[in-house]
Amino acid sequence: MKNSNATIYQSGQDALEARIAYRIAARLNEHAETVDTDISERLRFAREKALEKAQAARKAEAAHVVSGGTVAAAVLGGGNGWWVKLGSALPLVALAAGLMVIQHLHTQAQISVAAEIDAELLADDLPPAAYSDEGFVEFLKTPRD
Repeated sequence: MKNSNATIYQSGQDALEARIAYRIAARLNEHAETVDTDISERLRFAREKALEKAQAARKAEAAHVVSGGTVAAAVLGGGNGWWVKLGSALPLVALAAGLMVIQHLHTQAQISVAAEIDAELLADDLPPAAYSDEGFVEFLKTPRD
């Protein structure tokens, strides 16, 4: 909320500055024809210098944004350091390790379920051959009272 208020204030201030600049420019244009030639040449020279400075400032700002440090270089694909290579390989290594852990846990779960079934079969009173008998399967399907 605080940031949005600052943005609104800044945009209002920018609009006010733009209106003042337009009013000053309009006043200067009204009286431009009545100015001496010497003064108009000095104003033209000052205007050209101001435009050059503004253009240089824009170029410097654009260069600063493009080369904004190592973060911008990594995002834009620049940089040849081993940190960049490690940073790009690290997610693949983490993914492979995660898949291996999942596979191991799944295998362990299957082994423990099979071990429980085998333990119950061996601890039961029925011989293991009884489970493969078709009559036993029918016995299991019939409802009990």
